[in-house]
Amino acid sequence: MRIKILLLLLLFYSAIFSLSAQEITKGEVYAYARKIVDTLTSESMHGRGYVNCGDSIAANYLKNEFSKIGLKSFGDDYYQKLSFGINTFPENVSVQINGKELSPGKDFLIYAYSPTSRGTCKIVFADDQLIENKKKYRKFLKTDFKDKVVLVTDTGKQTKELNDLLGNSIHAKAIVSLKDKLTWSMSQTANDFPLIEILRTSLLVNPKEITFDITNKFIPKHVSQNVIGFVQGSVYPDSFIIYSAHYDHLGQMGKDVYFPGANDNASGCAMLLNLANHYSQPENKPRCSVVFIAFCGEEVGLLGSKYFTDNPIFPLRNIKFVFNMDIMGTGEEGITVVNGSIYKSEFDLLKEINLTNAFIKDVEIRGKSANSDHYHFSEKGVKAFFIYTMGGIKAYHDIYDRPETLPLNAFENVFKLITKFGERLQQ
Repeated sequence: MRIKILLLLLLFYSAIFSLSAQEITKGEVYAYARKIVDTLTSESMHGRGYVNCGDSIAANYLKNEFSKIGLKSFGDDYYQKLSFGINTFPENVSVQINGKELSPGKDFLIYAYSPTSRGTCKIVFADDQLIENKKKYRKFLKTDFKDKVVLVTDTGKQTKELNDLLGNSIHAKAIVSLKDKLTWSMSQTANDFPLIEILRTSLLVNPKEITFDITNKFIPKHVSQNVIGFVQGSVYPDSFIIYSAHYDHLGQMGKDVYFPGANDNASGCAMLLNLANHYSQPENKPRCSVVFIAFCGEEVGLLGSKYFTDNPIFPLRNIKFVFNMDIMGTGEEGITVVNGSIYKSEFDLLKEINLTNAFIKDVEIRGKSANSDHYHFSEKGVKAFFIYTMGGIKAYHDIYDRPETLPLNAFENVFKLITKFGERLQQ
C-alpha cells in the first residue's frame, strides 16, 4: 500500500514538474521575442534604416545573437556584403500650412524620392472636378507653376490626369498629395521635385500658403549586409532548409522622427532567432542543415534576397525549402501563406499540422506575390513560402508600428506550428 502511495506521489510531482517545464519553455519563447522586438525598435537602432547607420547597428546586434546561440558561419563572419543606392533625409524636415507647423510622421511625410527643396509658395488645388471641366482644366494646364505648389486631391475617383499631376507633369515647385493614412517607403533614386504627403484630417479648411524645408542626401553606394548562420545537419549536411526574415526598416525622416518597425519586421527577426535557438539545442539537432538569414534591403526592393539568389553561398538546387517570415506580431485571425497555391502539397501539410494541433485559428492560402524575400527564391525554382500573421493592429510603415502596441499574442503557437512543419520537412 505504501509503495502504491509513493508511486502515485511520484507520478503527481512528475506531472507538476513537466507542466512547469512546459510553462517555462513557453515563457522563454515569448520573453526572448519581446527582448528582440524591444531592442530592434529602440531609438538606438534609428529605425534600422540608412540614417546614422541604423541597418549596420541592427546587423551587428543580430550577428552577436547568432554567435551567442552558437550558429556556424559560412565564411570569416556572418556577413554577406552588398551595396545599393538609397535616398535619405538626415536633416530636419518641416512643413507649415498658413504659418501653422505640421508634425512630421504624424501630419505629413516627405515622399522617399524627394530632393532637397525649400520655399514659401501659393497653393493651387487640383481635383477630379477640375479634370471633368475640360475648359477649366485646359486653362489650368497653361498656368506657370514653377513658383507654386499644386495640391492634388480626389473624391475617390482615380484618373490618368490626376496621376500625371502627382508625377508633376505641370513642373510645379512641389506637389502635395492628401492621404487618409500616411505610409512611408524607401527609394533607390532621387527625383527632381519633392512630393509631400499630408494627412487629410491634418489639413486646414482653407490652406492658401505652404512653407517647406527638405534636405536629402543621396548615397549612390550604401554598403549593407545579409546576416547568415547555420546549424549543420547530422545526416544530410549539404541539403538545406532556410528560415529567413528581413531586419531592415524605414529608418529616419529627419533628425527626430524614426520608424520603429515592430511588426514589420522586428517580429520576424524575433521568430528567426527563436528558431535558431531551437535548432541549436542538442535535442533538436536537424538531419538537414538549417540556415538562418536576416536579409537587408527588403524595404528598398527585396535587394538582400535578390543578391543572395544571384550570388548563393551554396547551390540553390541543394535547398529543400525556404520559409520566409514577415509581420509575425499578431495572429488572432491566423496566418496567410503566400505561394500556398503554388506548392499545394506543402501547404496541405502545414494546414494538416495546424488542424491536428489547433495552434492558430486559420491557415489561409494565397498565390504568388512579389511582396517579400521568398520571391527571388521561387522565381529560381526553389520551393518557398512567405507567411504573415493576421488580425490585431493595423499600423504599417508608419510611426505607430511600436513595440508597446504589438501583442505577440499568437507568437508562441506560430513558433510551434513552424517547428512542427520543420520536423516534417526534415523527414
